[in-house]
Amino acid sequence: MRKILILCILLATACNTSKSATPASQPIQPYLTLTPSATASQPDGLVVSVTTPLPSPTPFIYTVKSGDTMGQIAQSFNISLSALTAANPNVDPNTISVGQTLKIPSQPNFSGASTPTPVPFPVKQIACYPTADRGLWCFVLVYNDSSNPIEDVTAQITLLDVNGKSIASQTATLPLDVLAPNSSLPLTIYFAPDIPLNVKPQAQILTAIQIQSNDPRYLNATLQNTSVKIDSSELTAQVSGQVVLAASSSSAAKLIWVAATAYDASGRVIGARRWDSPSALSAGSSLPFSFMVSSIAGMISRVEFAVEARP
Repeated sequence: MRKILILCILLATACNTSKSATPASQPIQPYLTLTPSATASQPDGLVVSVTTPLPSPTPFIYTVKSGDTMGQIAQSFNISLSALTAANPNVDPNTISVGQTLKIPSQPNFSGASTPTPVPFPVKQIACYPTADRGLWCFVLVYNDSSNPIEDVTAQITLLDVNGKSIASQTATLPLDVLAPNSSLPLTIYFAPDIPLNVKPQAQILTAIQIQSNDPRYLNATLQNTSVKIDSSELTAQVSGQVVLAASSSSAAKLIWVAATAYDASGRVIGARRWDSPSALSAGSSLPFSFMVSSIAGMISRVEFAVEARP
C-alpha cells in the first residue's frame, strides 16, 4: 500500500483568521525580544556561500547488514553511539534489522557507501533578531522548488562583525525532517549571549537530500479545519486544527509534528514553533492540535502550517 508524505502549507488568510483576546495568564511563547528589528531581512541582504569551505557535516546512508549493532556501526565510523542515535531519532537502537538504512553524520565515508550531494534550492531570506539578554534568533527561509520532497535540510549560519570577522557559527535546522515540494519552511538557530548589534549573517547550505514522494518512512497526513486567532497585540496567535491520517495508510502514525511559521505584512519570518503530538494516530482517524506561536519582532500578518507523520 502506497504511503506518501504530504506537507500541507496553508495560508492563514484561508484559515478563518480572526483576532481575539488572549488570556493574560497565558504566557507568550516561545520568544521575547528587547529590540524588535532584524539585522538582515531581505533576500538582497543575504550572503549564500557556495564555495567557501566551511565545516560540513554531510551525512550519508548506511544499510544495516547481518550481525550489525548500533554500537558496532558507531565504532566502525569513529563516531559516538549518542551521535548515531541522535542522527536517527526514529530508530530503536535495540531493534535494528537487516536492510534498514541509517544516517551516518559528520564523518568521512569509510565504507564506500554513496554520499548524498546537497540538492540546490532557493533561499528566500534570512532574518536575525536580538533578544533581551543579547542573544540572537536567526531564521533562514528556504523553498523547495523541485517535484520531490527534500530531507535533512541544514545550513551553517555564520555571524560576521562590522569588519567581516566571524564571531559565531552554528548549524540551523528545519522544524520538520522534510521540506515538501513547492513549499517553504524556516531553518532556525539561536545564538547565546553576548552577540554584538549590527552583525551580518551568512548562510551556507550544508545538507539537503532529495527523496521519493512515496518514501515508506512518511505517512499520508493532511491538515483540516485550521484556524488562526491573532490576539489584540498582534504579537501572538493561537493556532488549531486537525491532523488527518489517510485511511490507506498501512500503519498508525507514532510521530506527528505540526509546524507553524508566523510572517509579518512584508513577508518576513518573525516566529516559528512546532507541536509534537502526545499520542499516536490510527489510519483513517483525526487528531486535534492547538498551540501558540509568537512574534519575535513586529505584528503577525499570517501563519503557514506544515505537517509530518511517521510510523
